[in-house]
Amino acid sequence: DIMREYGLEPQVVMTLPLLEGLDGAEKMSKSLGNHIGITDAPKEMFGKIMSVSDVLMWKYYTLLTDVSRRTIDEMRARCDAEKMNPRDAKVGLAKMLISYFHSESAALEAEEEFKNIFSKKEVPDDIEVRTLSPFAAPVHLTKLLAEWGLAKSVSEARRLVEQGGVEMNGTRVQDVNFSLDASSPKEMLFKVGKRRFLRVILK
Repeated sequence: DIMREYGLEPQVVMTLPLLEGLDGAEKMSKSLGNHIGITDAPKEMFGKIMSVSDVLMWKYYTLLTDVSRRTIDEMRARCDAEKMNPRDAKVGLAKMLISYFHSESAALEAEEEFKNIFSKKEVPDDIEVRTLSPFAAPVHLTKLLAEWGLAKSVSEARRLVEQGGVEMNGTRVQDVNFSLDASSPKEMLFKVGKRRFLRVILK
């Protein structure tokens, strides 16, 4: 109406709520690194959704699914009353979103993979494998984690080690100055955080 009064073509403005990203604070954004991409692989998408906080999960249900508000409120009430595990509600959310962008079968496979890794403590079958020549001189693991893409930078890799988030062959790395050299195992499985794996073979 206002635009019409000024002799301009009328337009409709529609406002929408912002969706917070995985950090639960900033809006979801690829540049902030807190996003879930619609082209993410089902297994990666499942893991990211499961990392969302229990509180933020309900907003994801509201804004990203076709589940009615009444059903969402009922599920939330059951969780608050400890009659339903929030983790089960989150699994349902993850499967639903993956079904939207991939398929129901992909959602089931992602769920099984997640259970294998986090519930049964198993390693995924399709992790990346790198073949390297034996190290001529000692190299700090934090530098290698950054080069391999398991950390965004050396400083982030150091923080991950300090926080106990890096494992090599099932053993937590606790020394930020830990180095790899010619005496290192010929095959090493690295786990960084909860979802990142890399197998390194020296030959």
